[in-house]
Amino acid sequence: MHFNVLIIGSGIAGLSLANRFDESVSVGIFTKKEEAESNTNYAQGGLAAVMNLTKDSYEKHVQDTLTAGDGLCDEEIVRMVVEEGPEVVKDLIEWGVKFAKYSANNNKEFDLGREGGHSARRVLHAGDITGREIERALAETSRKKPNIKIFENHIGIDLITTRKLKIEREKENRVLGAYFLNKNTGGVITIGADVVVLATGGAGKVFLYTSNPDISTGDGIAMAHRAGAKIANMEFYQFHPTILYHPEAKSFLISEALRGEGGTLRLKDGTPFMDKVHPLKSLAPRDIVARTIDFELKKTGDECVYLDMTHKSREFLEKRFPDIFKTTLSFGIDMSKKWIPVVPAAHYLCGGVLTDKNGLTSINCLYAIGEVACTGLHGANRLASNSLLEGCVFAKKTYEAAEQIFSKGSGNLKPLLEEENAGGGNNGGNIVLPKWKDFGLTGGDEMIVISHNWDELRRTMWNYVGIVRSNKRLERAKRRIDNLLAEIKEYYWNFKITPDLLELRNIAEVANLIITSAILRKESRGTHYNIDYPNKDDKNFKHPTVL
Repeated sequence: MHFNVLIIGSGIAGLSLANRFDESVSVGIFTKKEEAESNTNYAQGGLAAVMNLTKDSYEKHVQDTLTAGDGLCDEEIVRMVVEEGPEVVKDLIEWGVKFAKYSANNNKEFDLGREGGHSARRVLHAGDITGREIERALAETSRKKPNIKIFENHIGIDLITTRKLKIEREKENRVLGAYFLNKNTGGVITIGADVVVLATGGAGKVFLYTSNPDISTGDGIAMAHRAGAKIANMEFYQFHPTILYHPEAKSFLISEALRGEGGTLRLKDGTPFMDKVHPLKSLAPRDIVARTIDFELKKTGDECVYLDMTHKSREFLEKRFPDIFKTTLSFGIDMSKKWIPVVPAAHYLCGGVLTDKNGLTSINCLYAIGEVACTGLHGANRLASNSLLEGCVFAKKTYEAAEQIFSKGSGNLKPLLEEENAGGGNNGGNIVLPKWKDFGLTGGDEMIVISHNWDELRRTMWNYVGIVRSNKRLERAKRRIDNLLAEIKEYYWNFKITPDLLELRNIAEVANLIITSAILRKESRGTHYNIDYPNKDDKNFKHPTVL
């Protein structure tokens, strides 16, 4: 198959991009699981945008973002994203997204929430299931468009580029398509495209504890890196301070919006431990809160800290946070009466595939949008609810860039499938994409090897490359990951590929990128904290870490 636009991933970034193209542009969306399974679907808090200029301003949102980013944000990008926020919100509403309105004003104004690091209420939400609501509306719109084809249960293997095919007439490395494994049949298909867009989300499964769904294995970053794209700021992994701590709860996020409504973090004895740490107390930026919780747990030996919402009525909590209230109640916690036990967990990758202001990577015609990308917006730490905003704005920018490509014409480089060109060589100046060749044999002990390596990798990353790092811990992690990479590489080339093997291969590569970046940054900044370099060093490290 060939598409004008190939989008890998089906979260807010990928779907909002697809929905912008008219029927003259063919769009193929390939996603690992079902269309609605993405990090977007799990986003509770909302989307940050300046929607009330009498109580808020673009400048305030810009400054809040720059403060959270701790000196590494690209201010031009920050201003662009903030100022285009209201426009993309209008697009979302046009596509059917229903954001909560303020009922006390006859539903004429948005009911704006506030989260950590924000100086004003500017977070649009749909209760505590904002991501699910956005995903629903975007997916319904995409299914109605005849130019969009959605392929579920297809996992990307590798990108196809002119450099990989050794096409000398192309001076710049250009993407031509990708190989995908059909998880249902086990077969590999070749997809050609004029433009390829990575919208694959993050890589939270690289750590033992994460708020991310199981699909977050860094596939887009690993594929881009293997193709030769520049990767940046991988050391900056944001840990969300408040994940529900319960033996039967799997990675359930307790939204920062609860602290935006006055929630207080407490130790077991009731001490509000954030009060003396930061002026914003429990609403301090996430890196500070997560690091403080980590410090307190190590000091006290306790298994968790607590979020106190008992100052709010049950009626308010059930209405504002219906999903969180229902879920915590199912575990025996009525948060209007009891404190919620919480711990930090890996949440959001601030780095990724390096892009320009249009989402273009260092490989021609390859774009990256959403969490997979490093656009310059987040810097060393993401401001809460800026992620959905970034995904929408850069989807719009990539759409505009792609439209320019199509208006100039790209037919002279249309990639052809191998079976379309039985004669071999070039076909009218076009490029021929070779079929996937799988020489691997099925391994009898495959699942044992994969599950063992997967567990070792995630524990290594959590123990040595987590919230607090040191030179010695990073060196230990590097040695272990290097050994795992060698073992995985040998296994990959000798056995038949499977989804589990592909994800293990990708997550190991991402782990290596995170460790390598962390070793290079000899300071502490944002979400990266190294006890051997506890201070910030603007003189030597006020710049992205590019690999």
